[in-house]
Amino acid sequence: MTSPEPVDVVLIGGGIMSATLASLITELEPDWTVEIFERLGDVAQESSNPWNNAGTGHAALCELNYMPEGKDGSVDPAKAIGINEQFQQSRQYWSHLVETGAISEPSTFINTVPHMTFVTGEHDVTYLRNRYDALKDQPLFAGIEFSDDSRRIAKWAPLLMTGRRSGVPFAATRVEAGTDVDFGALTRQLFASAIDNGAKLRLNHEVRRLKKNRDGTWRIGYRRTVGRAPGAIDARFVFVGAGGWALKLLQKAGIPEIDGYGVFPISGQFLRTDDPAIVAKHQAKVYSQAAVGAPPMSVPHLDTRVVDGKPSLLFGPYAGFSPKFLKNGSILDIVTQVRPKNLGPMLSVARDNPSLLTYLIGELLASRKKKVAALRAFMPTADGSDWELITAGQRAQVMKKDPKKGGVLQFGTEVIAAGDGTIAGLLGASPGASTAVPIMLDVLRTCFPGKADEWDEALRTMIPTVGTTLNDKPELADEVLTRTARVLGIAR
Repeated sequence: MTSPEPVDVVLIGGGIMSATLASLITELEPDWTVEIFERLGDVAQESSNPWNNAGTGHAALCELNYMPEGKDGSVDPAKAIGINEQFQQSRQYWSHLVETGAISEPSTFINTVPHMTFVTGEHDVTYLRNRYDALKDQPLFAGIEFSDDSRRIAKWAPLLMTGRRSGVPFAATRVEAGTDVDFGALTRQLFASAIDNGAKLRLNHEVRRLKKNRDGTWRIGYRRTVGRAPGAIDARFVFVGAGGWALKLLQKAGIPEIDGYGVFPISGQFLRTDDPAIVAKHQAKVYSQAAVGAPPMSVPHLDTRVVDGKPSLLFGPYAGFSPKFLKNGSILDIVTQVRPKNLGPMLSVARDNPSLLTYLIGELLASRKKKVAALRAFMPTADGSDWELITAGQRAQVMKKDPKKGGVLQFGTEVIAAGDGTIAGLLGASPGASTAVPIMLDVLRTCFPGKADEWDEALRTMIPTVGTTLNDKPELADEVLTRTARVLGIAR
């Protein structure tokens, strides 16, 4: 049955992106009708689920792939600074919601966990020192520490050093004011706030079709996953935040902007322990260098997680392969995405990334013993019997056409919007969740350009520094970081 009057906004997908956009829109336009469609029985069950991601509040404090080494050995902090700027906007918006009572006690979704890097070998130690030198005077990275002293590193993270053999150079950096974020808890609270403001959530509703009506609205065809009854609804604006399935739905919408895009699915596993004696000895997220040929999202890390108030440790990720675009997707996903306009770019990516394929095959063939050995490179005293292997979420890496190479594998996230702004979707992976607020602000600016001036004052109330930067304004950066840390109850 189709609704007689189009709703203003339909959001497809029950993850952090749709939740953030629902929260923003219902605050900016309380009279708009907003409906959210989620094919599963609850929200935050795919990549936003806390056990399907590492929960790192991605501010580029510890992720080395955001500052790759140049051919001349130099490191450029620009990308790291940009990602940190985006995370600060997310922090500001979350702080606004806490102050207004829209979401509850912040410790339910964000907690202080120092962010560290740890490397071994002369080359990587030199690189890490250069990275530290490039960041230490940047206002958004204030407080970063560097050490190659085993005693100091042992104080930061005892499990890294206990039992470690001498003779191999090593070094670490640390930022005390890192965070662990339970994006599942945050997603649920954002949706609850949006529903309180009038939004409607339809669980167990799978969107099957998207078709443009003659009047410019969109016909959304869906099917209930319980009972399988079909239905349809019209909407003036559609956002597709359906993870890996965003590609499939945007293809069904037929917008030319999606031409040439494909995705390459990568699954992941982590080793996890809840043993209180082990967990108590490690309070940090420690990232290192990715293996040769590994995608940046596969950077090994040993992480403190806080889920439902209980700390655990995760190590990984171990990459795997599944043809599905979602954990609860279809084994035909990787095939049904193929179109004449994206086949060439996808074949070019396969041709130009043999090291990635070699890496994935090696990961697929790796035994549990080999996985535990990788953990011991971080934690020399690790006992495999203390850790269980869990399967994390699916990541859909973007493949897109490139005028020079034919096609490239792109890391990060990308908003795809129709030229008329009536439909948009999000493709890609990390650091997506941490930067959900600026990404959704980009969607609003792109799809509702005529509302920019009208929304400006309200947005500045929610996010005081929207439209500006912090790192080039030390006093403002200190003021904003101090305020949001106080509101969120985390370290400055």
